[in-house]
Amino acid sequence: MARYELTDAEWRIIAPLLPNKPRGVPRVDDRRVLNGIFWRLRSGAPWADIPERYGPYTTCYNRFVRWRAAGVCDQILKAVSQA
Repeated sequence: MARYELTDAEWRIIAPLLPNKPRGVPRVDDRRVLNGIFWRLRSGAPWADIPERYGPYTTCYNRFVRWRAAGVCDQILKAVSQA
């Protein structure tokens, strides 16, 4: 497992909290995107510097902004801190 990536135990807590509304295009793996978001938040690097293994940085940024506005980030932090 790479630095800053979610463990399987953390992922089991977080996965049910993420929105899962299928649209026309298949979604990029939420765990990969979330690992990219956490990489960016923990490293302090610009969004554009997210490593390619996490997918397009724009996907990570857009999901972070959407999930933050929808309160998903607060739910994740609350669930992980209670575990």
